[in-house]
Amino acid sequence: MTAFDFHTHAFTDALAERAVAGLAETSGITPSTDGTVAGLRRMMKERSLSGTMVLPIATKPSQQKTINNWAAGIMGGGIYCCGTVHPDAEDIMEELERISALGLCGLKFHSEYQFFRPDEERMIPVYRRAGELGLFVVFHAGWDPYSRGEVLADPRSLANTAERCPDTTFIAAHMGGIHMADRVETELAGCFGNLYFDTAVIADYLSDEQFLRLIEKQGADRILFGSDIPWDDPARELAMIERAPLSTADKELITSGNAARLLSRFAR
Repeated sequence: MTAFDFHTHAFTDALAERAVAGLAETSGITPSTDGTVAGLRRMMKERSLSGTMVLPIATKPSQQKTINNWAAGIMGGGIYCCGTVHPDAEDIMEELERISALGLCGLKFHSEYQFFRPDEERMIPVYRRAGELGLFVVFHAGWDPYSRGEVLADPRSLANTAERCPDTTFIAAHMGGIHMADRVETELAGCFGNLYFDTAVIADYLSDEQFLRLIEKQGADRILFGSDIPWDDPARELAMIERAPLSTADKELITSGNAARLLSRFAR
């Protein structure tokens, strides 16, 4: 089964050891790689992944440009990258234009690290401009094992966002929200044609039965395989997809077909 992992993380060589150790200590999760790009490439080879999407996050406005330059520099050989902007950055709209010019594929937001709700009024023009530039928008969704605060990217805030920006493609990671499957099923799944889910790290948080219900309501054509490398081994999510009672065609959509469609304009 060909698989493109749409949800991975990596860090610069200088930062990787410290970042991965700190997050592992906070969460209690043993990482599957050392957090470097080389470690990601090793995992791609070991798990026969056709490609991966790296999702960097700026936790301060001052980090935007440096992170986006790094992301643009590591692309190639099956690695694709999103860019990042911080909601508090004064030059957020200008950085969107630069992200597009760099050839990055989308934007990654993490409300629990960037301290905002997805549906805040100030963010709506950002998402709409991203859509105009052909950039998709990825949100961490639901509870986060690495943070301690209130859940900000909940199903209602994501629904409000998707509804207000119908021409922008959104991806709600973790099947729409970790520890929020019941709300996802009623408030998000199957409700918006511009909204995808990814499967990142769901092997720890969803039963096979919940996973199947969400797929059936959302539609296999709007679900993307993802693992959250280095916070999970992609073999676990792939096994969950493989044992689901789905057609071969639907499994292929989830593992690679939907990713190919979203990335058709970004040849690598």
